[in-house]
Amino acid sequence: MFFDIESTGLDIATDRIVEISVVKLYPVDANHPAGSYDVKTRRINPEMHIPEAASAVHHITDEDVKDCPTFKQYAKSLANYLEGCDIAGYNSINFDIPLLAEEFERCGVSFDFRKPLFIDVQNIFHKMEERTLSAAYRFYCNKNLEDAHTAEADTVATMEVLKAQLDRYSSVLENDVKKLAEFSHKSNRFDLAGKIVLNEDGKPVFSFGKHKNKLVTEVLKNEPSYYSWMMQGSFTEDTKRNLTEIKLHPEKYR
Repeated sequence: MFFDIESTGLDIATDRIVEISVVKLYPVDANHPAGSYDVKTRRINPEMHIPEAASAVHHITDEDVKDCPTFKQYAKSLANYLEGCDIAGYNSINFDIPLLAEEFERCGVSFDFRKPLFIDVQNIFHKMEERTLSAAYRFYCNKNLEDAHTAEADTVATMEVLKAQLDRYSSVLENDVKKLAEFSHKSNRFDLAGKIVLNEDGKPVFSFGKHKNKLVTEVLKNEPSYYSWMMQGSFTEDTKRNLTEIKLHPEKYR
């Protein structure tokens, strides 16, 4: 499954989705010939003002979404549609997936993001060529990306780019979801936002701030106020939940 979102901004903890497009690619069977896929695109009322800077990028305004469903109204059907799928996107590991997870958290819809494998086409592209999505589309597909920064155009382009990457780098990349997910990851994240990552020993460490690269268990033991600071700060609900898990069960993560 490929997906892309457009949002009110780039802050995972506070911004909201205004458009989401999902391309579900089906395995070959009696009902689905090779290459079969469905596209679902939805505009979402974010229940907040869409800043002009964001509208300048994706061209979606408050007026465009005022009569659209809220994410809460759409969340259950979306979660059901995504169930059982591995997930691919462009810069999705850094932004789209954490923001989508945060939206599910806000409306109380359960979706376990630890089950699917994640493929980030941008990370593959950056490891091999260092370009933007539009440049990737030209480079790999020999096409110009029309309607860039609309969720559906970006999602379909991402799918086409991955197919072209598999052809171009056949000596490096295998058409295997698990191996693509491993290749396209830049770090071993403990939380979706990447504020906590696993070090070489498989232990959770902070990836930011004054305690960067320090064991989370040691920081929480030696500086208990740091936990309170994070829980009261503008971190995602997923980060806070994972931090609490380490705090409550430190013996599992030492």
